[in-house]
Amino acid sequence: MSKTTTAKRTAPVHHTTPVDEPLDQEVLEFRENFEARSPLDELVRTGAQRMLQAAIDAEVNEFIAQHADRCDEQGRRLVVRNGRLPSREILTGAGPLEVVQPRVRDRSPDPENRVTFSPSVLPPYLRKSKAIEELIPWLYLKGVSTGDFGDALQALVGEGAKGLSANVVVRLKETWGQEYDAWMRRDLSSTQYVYVWADGIYANVRLEDDANQKQCLLVLMGATTDGRKELIGVIDGYRESKQSWREFLLDLQQRGLTIDPKLAVGDGALGFWAALREVFPTTGEQRCWVHKTANVLNKMPRSVQPKAKADLHEIWQAETREEANTSFDHFLEKYAAKYEAACECLKKDRDVLLTFYDFPAEHWRHLRTTNPIESTFATIRLRHRRTKGNGTRRASLTMMFKLAQSAQKGWRRLNGHALITPLLEGKTFQDGLLQDAA
Repeated sequence: MSKTTTAKRTAPVHHTTPVDEPLDQEVLEFRENFEARSPLDELVRTGAQRMLQAAIDAEVNEFIAQHADRCDEQGRRLVVRNGRLPSREILTGAGPLEVVQPRVRDRSPDPENRVTFSPSVLPPYLRKSKAIEELIPWLYLKGVSTGDFGDALQALVGEGAKGLSANVVVRLKETWGQEYDAWMRRDLSSTQYVYVWADGIYANVRLEDDANQKQCLLVLMGATTDGRKELIGVIDGYRESKQSWREFLLDLQQRGLTIDPKLAVGDGALGFWAALREVFPTTGEQRCWVHKTANVLNKMPRSVQPKAKADLHEIWQAETREEANTSFDHFLEKYAAKYEAACECLKKDRDVLLTFYDFPAEHWRHLRTTNPIESTFATIRLRHRRTKGNGTRRASLTMMFKLAQSAQKGWRRLNGHALITPLLEGKTFQDGLLQDAA
């Protein structure tokens, strides 16, 4: 063994240092500085540990005081402290905290009438706080592979994270599936959506048969009457067919979503629009300008695309519908001779590309594109590149659900959300302006 070690030490400098060779002192000092907790970190950890222990002790005292009237024939209390349970280490955002829970005993002779104590601040078998529970799916959805969880969590919260392995993620995904099922059955009768955004997200599935390796996830987001965006639903559909979207929308309607949204925003997928007209016939239609711009430019040479893109921007950035129509005509006149296919692609959706002019100008930036969905679920594409696709169709669904649930906390409220009230009252907007006010 010693000969082998000696041979390694005489190797060229660029070779990897063997495990059994003493590390350079400078390396040791760097590692010590990196791994050591600062005095502030230690102060936070100590303070958190004292507060947690004090909260547990206070809850025990309150429980015993509530049952102070329960006494035996000699007047002695039946509900009393009885030592302490073994210490427990809880993994929290402040690092690992060691706490001790007092044991409470009910000495009542009748077993059926005995009370048991379970602290709300420290549930039985708890080993990590809710903050850590939320951190694990966040890391997973951001592309950290299951095998790297131990190192990632250890770097964030300390040595106590060593026990969190890939198995934790496996168990979490089972829980996510149960949460998703309950969420897709929730009652929507008390909810009204003013605007909805629809899109199809395609995903690869590794563990399915060859015919089912491509999955289409149908996603619907909405803006409530107070201007807050939220995910309405996500299901596994057959491409973006009318039947898949129709079943999706009918399910929402049967669960209480009976008021037609004022406007729906989506790309040119015909299945969604055909289903929308049947289920929510009064809902207005707005095509996504980002998708339309990409579709038009794809039918033009690359050398022409920058100038054509600027001309398309002149249309949807116009202050009034009249100016937008003028820019629309100018684009068709300018490019129709050479790029007829591109102009036809644009012209066929002329009316539904300009619907947003009938809504408050403050809402235009939200209504001209399905970007709320695109930007939110860009993370799932990162996850797919990292893992070569999800294992199963079920995994894609639950991951999409958890991703949106996490991202929803940061979604921006609609600009000018106060204007939703006159919109729901049926008042008219022309070129973004409320007509009564004009």
